[in-house]
Amino acid sequence: MPLFQRALVLFKAACLAVFLLHSTTPLALAQSPVNPTGPSVTDRRNVTYIGITTDSGVEKFLNIPYGLDTSFGRRFKAAEPAYLREGTVYDATKKGPICPQSTSKTQAGEEMEMSEDCLRLMVARPTHGDWWTEGKKLPVMVWIHGGGLFDGNINEERYDPEQMVLQSVENKLPIIFVSMNYRLNIFGFAFSMVLKESQDINIGLKDQHLALEWVQQNIHLFGGDPDRVTIFGQSSGGLSVAAQLLAHGGKDGAPFHSAIMQSTSLQPAVSSVITAQAFDTIAKNTKCDFGGMEQISVSTLRCLRELEWSELLQAAIALRDSESDHTDGDIFLPFIDGKYFPKALSELTRRGMFAKMPVMIGWTEDDASRFVPRDKGTREFLQAYFPDLVDGTLDRIMELYPEEDFTANTGVGLNADFYRSSRIMRDILFVCPSFFFGWGMAKKYWNGNNLIFPPVYLYEFDQTIMDEPGLGVVHSSDLPYVFANFEVYKNGGGVDVHISQQDEDLRKKVLGTWTAFAHVGVPSLPSDTGTDTVRVTLEGWEGAYGEFGVKGVSSRADGSGDEMMDGKVYVIGGAHSGMATLEEQKLKERCGFLNRDDVIKELKY
Repeated sequence: MPLFQRALVLFKAACLAVFLLHSTTPLALAQSPVNPTGPSVTDRRNVTYIGITTDSGVEKFLNIPYGLDTSFGRRFKAAEPAYLREGTVYDATKKGPICPQSTSKTQAGEEMEMSEDCLRLMVARPTHGDWWTEGKKLPVMVWIHGGGLFDGNINEERYDPEQMVLQSVENKLPIIFVSMNYRLNIFGFAFSMVLKESQDINIGLKDQHLALEWVQQNIHLFGGDPDRVTIFGQSSGGLSVAAQLLAHGGKDGAPFHSAIMQSTSLQPAVSSVITAQAFDTIAKNTKCDFGGMEQISVSTLRCLRELEWSELLQAAIALRDSESDHTDGDIFLPFIDGKYFPKALSELTRRGMFAKMPVMIGWTEDDASRFVPRDKGTREFLQAYFPDLVDGTLDRIMELYPEEDFTANTGVGLNADFYRSSRIMRDILFVCPSFFFGWGMAKKYWNGNNLIFPPVYLYEFDQTIMDEPGLGVVHSSDLPYVFANFEVYKNGGGVDVHISQQDEDLRKKVLGTWTAFAHVGVPSLPSDTGTDTVRVTLEGWEGAYGEFGVKGVSSRADGSGDEMMDGKVYVIGGAHSGMATLEEQKLKERCGFLNRDDVIKELKY
């Protein structure tokens, strides 16, 4: 960037700093709606939020600010709470800006504004009806979107909560829905020693926490119960849910009361240097690497803050794309900083250093099939993706997953080695960490001597509306059912969609189960509830771990834990829905090895 341009950027930043110093709120937060006729909520400071009512009868507040603008001097810093002047009438009838990411278009092709002033959240609730009585508060479900911590936003049509809210009312399990934007990629997960010293690491996760604090302080105004908040997320959103449970080693508790992790809980590579290396490389590629690459200096950080956000974003995208052949693009991950995460995620889990609460954790049957290359052998692929696996570990993995266990699909040109790689990746990324975290939560309940049957529920999702030949029940196959939203998948994404009556029936049960968990902390309810309608949930879903008690809490010397893999799994959909041990997948032996202490250290989490 030429000197005169840098001077102009610095001048703008100085002007903004002076403005913020003498103003309680940025200009964007002081705007009032042109036609404030929709549903409204007013807080104790006489700040009023105006929303919309959809044709189907759901009230939405689309872009409520929970954090201040993070541009200029606030870039790479922990967010500050948004502040609206007393008496402000805030327009939440329109979709707000999304955080910088790969594309500004939603799945259906809608163009969205992109900005660093993006810390907004959405609230959706049923319109007032028979269920809504004076003083009654509904359970709250807070969605944390996925996207590899690089992309994603609350405006994505596949995360639209309208059908979820409607069917929750129809099922007599009504909920309030909340979702939040949070900073992504280098904007949310930058790392340098200077940032570590100022405790401005993992700020994307801290954005999420700030949004959850907003829920605790404000959701009662919208009819939500701050004492019954369930957070749920898929993919990197599932990782984010686990991160919120593990934050500060659990010593500060959590601003929520139950959690659902879909297709990721503890992610390999979190303890690696990949995020630090990504930050260093971007600093070099933007010519901001003053002082050499050994330590990113204060000057480097200042330089990166002076860049236009679009230039910084393009540098992050270019690096992500160049690394995707061996990382699947996951180059910005949470960092073990000694503060937000006092220890490695696996160590926090092993020691029970997390908030205790009911959890649901699961994966899809073929969760990794989209992420496996078709032109590499299994061992070559694993060595590239997990470079710290030693030869002895790789040898044992290959033995545990012999090629004869897998069958080629010649019709779509996929050989047995592809399916071998896919199953190994699924187990490493999604299945075995689910057992590891679930077992840790079960032990925490047993050690507390207050529950013999811990509220830990594991599942495998075995049904999909997405027809991707040869790939099976792929990553995110559960989302259309959880959000009761099939239509959006017909309108984009480049994937054939086939919807049967079985799919229609399953989505009602899945949604009923997710909302039942938010209501009472269990996924299955009795079919006869004594009301004028039957509450529809998945039938017979029991806890993963039965009556072990304190005496049953033990593990082998190698750290794998025999009992960990005795957990039962609920199979959702497919031909064999219900409780199962999945013995045919050899999970006890395979995850028993992959969850060993020494192997987890090699997997870097």
